[in-house]
Amino acid sequence: MSYRYPHTDDFHAGTIRQCTDTYQLVQWWSDTIKYTRTAGQVRHEPDEDYRLLLPVAGELVLRQDDQELRLVPEAGCLLTFAAPFEILQDDSMRAFIMSIPAQEVNGRLNRSSPLATGLDLTSGLGRVVGGMLTGLHEERDTLTSDQFDAVSDRLVELLCMLVAGDGRPTAPGHLAEVETVVRRYIREHAADPGMTGASMAQALGWSLRQVQLALQHAGTTPRELIREERLRLVRDRLRAPAYRHMTITELAYASGFSSSSALSTAFRQRFGVCPREMRHAGPRSVSETRRS
Repeated sequence: MSYRYPHTDDFHAGTIRQCTDTYQLVQWWSDTIKYTRTAGQVRHEPDEDYRLLLPVAGELVLRQDDQELRLVPEAGCLLTFAAPFEILQDDSMRAFIMSIPAQEVNGRLNRSSPLATGLDLTSGLGRVVGGMLTGLHEERDTLTSDQFDAVSDRLVELLCMLVAGDGRPTAPGHLAEVETVVRRYIREHAADPGMTGASMAQALGWSLRQVQLALQHAGTTPRELIREERLRLVRDRLRAPAYRHMTITELAYASGFSSSSALSTAFRQRFGVCPREMRHAGPRSVSETRRS
């Protein structure tokens, strides 16, 4: 990005940063400034990841894709760095910005093109998302990196439901209810190697078609959702000391995969590294405050 300061001789700003290998959350405040990401910067410095932007005080204006959003507290947005934008903020601005890997959003929403959208965080699911973001910041000195990632995962899951419309009154109530129950069931039984869309539907007392329609509404399928939860289960176990004694093959079988090779292939496609590399890298978390 490029930066433009109206008053370069006496500029004040500060940041509080939390990050792991997957997510980053920054609270920042500063005097008046204009941020710009040009088409040239998008081409020469590609960044597909998303930013969840939420003001806590003051006001900022975002311009992207021929749209202008005026953001105040409880009115956030999902911003893509894959397209040019301008952000103008006033002197009283204090805001959160959370970096979210593109696949965490695109995979859940079944998208191939970047998404940019405004978010109402005043009530319902939006208010829950805003509260979780604030809680992550307030508990920064007590959360471990694994806990930070776990909360961030759930926050992004709810964020995608909000973007997809599942928290709006116009969403088909029955399908939304089915999807919620299915997601919970898959998360609780992800390690079961015999779980399929059909067996899950039978256990829940619905038809497979009902389950498929509910997940299609959310942009996914039973098979994709089962695989996603199993991969997340493996990732969490790779980071947990309690599972250090287990080999990758043992983890694969214990997490519902048919073989270690099937796990490694899917894991690399999803997270960009193989399970062994993630285990050796270990969790990393940084929380810091900067002022200028």
